[in-house]
Amino acid sequence: MKTLHLVSSLPFLFTTLLFHLQQTPALQYSSSSTATTATVYGQTTTIMQPTSAPAANNTDFIRKSCKTTLYPELCYDSLARYANVVQQDPDQLVRIAVRISLAEAKLMPAYVSNLTHQTEYGAGADPRVANALHDCSTVLRDAIEQIRISLKQLGHLGSPGPTFVFQVSNVQTWMSAALTYEETCTDGFSDVPDGPMKSDLCGRVLKLKEMTSNALALVNNYVARNL
Repeated sequence: MKTLHLVSSLPFLFTTLLFHLQQTPALQYSSSSTATTATVYGQTTTIMQPTSAPAANNTDFIRKSCKTTLYPELCYDSLARYANVVQQDPDQLVRIAVRISLAEAKLMPAYVSNLTHQTEYGAGADPRVANALHDCSTVLRDAIEQIRISLKQLGHLGSPGPTFVFQVSNVQTWMSAALTYEETCTDGFSDVPDGPMKSDLCGRVLKLKEMTSNALALVNNYVARNL
């Protein structure tokens, strides 16, 4: 009887074990019908939940919209997985693009902080390296705040009219400021000797700049269509 009881309990034990295993990755997702929460390096952000098998007309809408950006392939690759959430809705497209840019930006401070705690880049390091890392950390946090308030504003847009123009003008200003802050980070490494750290950090920030640029381009296109 004990053996029978143990065998009958195996499905439950397996399900419980699988559940706990799914909670262990550094990047954890808790999904709802419309959004996904990601926790990375202690930072939590929410992005729209991707859906499977997007309809062709939805992905075509995203590809066409991304042609207005400077980096259309990156734009399409980052947004295509959310095609069934966008559903050819310019409002959703812009919000998701900005949200993805924010999620990417929020990964950077922990990465830069980790570099500053490494012996070769922290205390006693080449002052040019230490100063560049410090300044980069500061401006990236400023960029995050600009993207954050842009996303918040996009969630409270009014109907087309004077208020709408004022609101989206603010978003354009804030996203442009975020892009400037990101560029300031990489500019600060112009006097730092070339090496693996500089190459990796500048590469990461370059991708962030491209995603922010794409989000801003989609915002600008959205504004032009609604004025």
